[in-house]
Amino acid sequence: MDSMFNTPQEVVQANMNGAVKKAATSKKKVFFMGIMAGVCIALGAQSSNVAMHDISNVGLARLVAGCVFPVGLMMIVFIGGELFTGDCMMTMACIKRKISVASLIRTLVIVYFGNMVGAVALAYLVYLSGQYNYTSGALGAFTIKVALGKVSLSFLPALISGILCNILVCAAVLMASTAKDIAGKSLAIFFPIMAFVISGFEHCVANMYYIPAGIFASMNADYVAKAKELYGITGSQIASLNWGNFFLVNLLPVTIGNIIGGGFIIGGLFFYLHGKNCK
Repeated sequence: MDSMFNTPQEVVQANMNGAVKKAATSKKKVFFMGIMAGVCIALGAQSSNVAMHDISNVGLARLVAGCVFPVGLMMIVFIGGELFTGDCMMTMACIKRKISVASLIRTLVIVYFGNMVGAVALAYLVYLSGQYNYTSGALGAFTIKVALGKVSLSFLPALISGILCNILVCAAVLMASTAKDIAGKSLAIFFPIMAFVISGFEHCVANMYYIPAGIFASMNADYVAKAKELYGITGSQIASLNWGNFFLVNLLPVTIGNIIGGGFIIGGLFFYLHGKNCK
């Protein structure tokens, strides 16, 4: 009788086989799969913002967001896409010498920029949709507040938060791989992703939505006025919400942290524990 789930060794083997396949896939296809994943994560991010934006209790707001956000990763797992944070675990295939370091880096870079295109494009489309007018512009103000909080992080907290985030995200990916049915995969994804959202950890692809969304929202004077009214945000703070701070202050340390958390802590440790006897 077949087991109801895959063993850790089977999960490692499947991950490495997938890495080999990704490394051999055309750059164009990988890029467009990255765009798809960026859109999926952005949809989870924007819908969680809608769900939580008018809840004053921080814990409750994060709990609600944590129940909504996992839909992004579920869409990727079930309909396809390449997500940078999960693909960091391609390090397992690299350790096993099934792919080269150059192939690993090339794939991650292509996926990363594909994710960025998808997430930023979705952020702009949501801005154009008028969604930020919800609750008399409070959603637009909240979108600015979220983005501002992210570009206000110092390097070390952003780095550590990125590490902790991708430990949970990659755990979700691996747990989903253990399940053989959609219900099992959904539950396996849901709880670790919920934990990362509730904890407020930093995910580079999600931030490719959150921060550009805030930048776009800050172009609207009504949303800026509402942000000042609701949160006491100043003009100088609004000025700090720009593309330079998006890339250098947030995305750089968070991306490094995500690589460490997913590629080395989860990928390296999981391979050490379960991958030595894989083919």
